Amino acid sequence: MSPRATGALRPPVKPALAEPVATLPRGEGLAYEPKFDGHRMLIFKIDGGAVLQARSGRIVTSAFPELAQAALALPDDTVVDGEVVVWSGGRVDFAAVQRRAAATAARAGTLARRMPASYAAFDLLGEGGEDLRSAPYERRRQRLTALLEPLGPPLQPVPMTTDPELAATWFETLPAAGIEGLVVKHLGRPYRPGARDWRKLRHTDVHDAAVTGFTGPPARPVALVLVLPDDDSPVVSSPLPPALRPRAGQLLAGRTAEHPEGVPRTAMAIGIGEVPYRAVEPGLVAEVERGTTRHSVVTVHRIRDDLINQV
Repeated sequence: MSPRATGALRPPVKPALAEPVATLPRGEGLAYEPKFDGHRMLIFKIDGGAVLQARSGRIVTSAFPELAQAALALPDDTVVDGEVVVWSGGRVDFAAVQRRAAATAARAGTLARRMPASYAAFDLLGEGGEDLRSAPYERRRQRLTALLEPLGPPLQPVPMTTDPELAATWFETLPAAGIEGLVVKHLGRPYRPGARDWRKLRHTDVHDAAVTGFTGPPARPVALVLVLPDDDSPVVSSPLPPALRPRAGQLLAGRTAEHPEGVPRTAMAIGIGEVPYRAVEPGLVAEVERGTTRHSVVTVHRIRDDLINQV
């Protein structure tokens, strides 16, 4: 085994983040990318193997065996940032990718055959042991496309343009394919882990979110615990409307999942902090509206019983 290259990155690495904006940014030196409605993930190629890290830092390699296999074609000591997506009927299927992310190692292979994942790469943090995070985005993008384009699916660079008019066209037309908006970056800026240097323009603040648990009594849950697009850390919704609580109880019945170690799970509730919740099996999706930041209140509009067990 060769010695570790100087500057080689190892997980966990904090990903760069984006600040929501209400209008399309314009100006010199800006780049625009479609924002996929998927599961944020960093891919590490280390010592001949692949390690997949979720946004939270959790290692999810076993959940996406086909992406781990594809990553073996990358040079050692290379780190790519991007979004895992699952396509269904010509659209990005967020519920399906969350089902994949929650799969046990025993189920991952079966789900990979039924709903194969793709990786929409949008940044290159390191290559061959060289830490590229201080390099300008324009240079990182050039190296990303040179690295991935010869490989082909399922690892592919996202489209990018510096033309704001083309970006505006993408913003209006791509929602039909399940693309939720745009990410805007400065060509000359570095990659800053954990910082909100990028901008994101969403087409709507209403999204599908994976239901992973609930608080309150099973028959009339007080709130749902959700995993939102582009994140894997569960959050607690605002209190459910009284009329929705019995229906939520009906749909959650029989789905309770026990924690393997018997330790209560917790999720972030805005204004309260970490609270315990009861977990449920994957397969339930809620239509939610969220505010302008990751920790804003998340309001549940409805539970999409039309999608139960469709993934």
